[in-house]
Formats: sequence, structure tokens, C-alpha cells
Amino acid sequence: MGHEHEDQVVDDEAGAQPAGRLGAVGQFGDGAGGPLPLPAGLTGTDAVTLGGSGVVAHFALDRARFAPGETVLVRGAAGSIGITAVQLAVGGGAGAVVVTTSSAERGARLRDLGATHVLDRSGEGGSDAPSGFDVVIDVVGGPQLSLFLDRLNSNGRYVAVGVLGGQPPADFGMRLMDAFRRSLSFATFSSDTVPGPDRQAVRSSQFADAAHGNLRTVVHAVLPLDQAVSAHRDMDVGQVFGRVVLTP
Repeated sequence: MGHEHEDQVVDDEAGAQPAGRLGAVGQFGDGAGGPLPLPAGLTGTDAVTLGGSGVVAHFALDRARFAPGETVLVRGAAGSIGITAVQLAVGGGAGAVVVTTSSAERGARLRDLGATHVLDRSGEGGSDAPSGFDVVIDVVGGPQLSLFLDRLNSNGRYVAVGVLGGQPPADFGMRLMDAFRRSLSFATFSSDTVPGPDRQAVRSSQFADAAHGNLRTVVHAVLPLDQAVSAHRDMDVGQVFGRVVLTP
């Protein structure tokens, strides 16, 4: 970590945390938890891709108190946090894993990763999809957040991990109060609040899973650092599925 050769990622979710860096000696770190050796079979690109998204997805589901058998919606699932959250929900025994995304092609790729139902960005489509959700993991935010908040089941939990679509309506909290008798919960989550050693412990476990093929990473492209502006432009117009990794 911290040597002259470092890969880093361009984040695909506004408000998400940087993934960290990979050093020339095959260690991963984010400046807080100490260097983490990479297991055999895990490429540096995969480590950088999973290093940030895996932590956010893991602790977001933990914050939501996700339990086996529950119905999970991942809103904005084509980014690396969403892709990882889908797989963790499936692996955790979710009764259904519903995703929102922008195209049928992306929906097919998410189904290949374990999603059971695909909706468009507004939450429409999929006539057989559940009408309500026990857990929502949201990387989008934006003006439509309230529409998905309304679709929580009683005792449902909504965790916002990004604001790719902008800030939610200023009065969205009124929707929670209007649904007082349904005991809904809303929370934000940033991995900044997780102690460094805890982040690294989750990464170590997930890196091992990825090395053994039990957790998949999706790299949209590996680009030289001087193409960072172009990479951001592609993300802004929704052309990226997974992560873009930049190299010196």
C-alpha cells in the first residue's frame, strides 16, 4: 500500500466512499485499517473494485437488520455497491431480491448475479414482482425516493447509501410520520462510521469469497488515469455497469 504503483477506482455512486488503493506489493488499504494482504487468486483490479463496494453493501444490509426470507429491493443496482448488495442478499437467504435499473440488458446481467425481479427506474414493470419490500438499499436518492419509501412493508427498513440522483424531497420525512402505524425506519449509511479494523475484517472475508468464486466483481473498464474525465462522463450518462478502475 502506498507505493509508486497504485490502482484506484472512479466511484459509481455519488456519496459512496472511495474504495482505497492497491500497492505494488499486493496489499490493499484505505488509510485507516492497516494493509490487507490479498489472497491467492484475487487480482488487484478485483480487490480495488470490491474494496469499497463490499464494505458499504455489507454494513448497509447489517444496518437494515436484514434477515433470511425477507424481500430486498436494491435501487440503482447496476453500480458496484448495488451489484455486491444483490449478491450478499441472495447469499443471505433473501426471499426475493428486486432491482431497479435503466435497461433490459442491465436487468439480464443483474438476474445472472441473482436478482429475482427487475423493475425500471421508477419502480414499474415485473408484473410478478413483490408490491412491498422489507428492506430497501438505495444508492440513488433523488426526487423519487418517497415513492419507494411508500412501498416498504410494515416494519420495513430503508437505508440510503448514496445520492446519485440528487437529494430527496425536503418533506420526505412527512411520509414516515404519515405511516406512523406501520413502524417504518429510514437511515443513512456511510462507511466512514465503521472503524478501520472492522472494514478490513469484512474485506478480508469478502476477498476470500471472491478468490474462491463465491462473490463476483464486475469491472466495466480499466483505463489510464488520464482518462478519468471521460470515465466520469460515461458514468454521468449511465453507460457504466460495475466499476471503472484507473491505473497510472
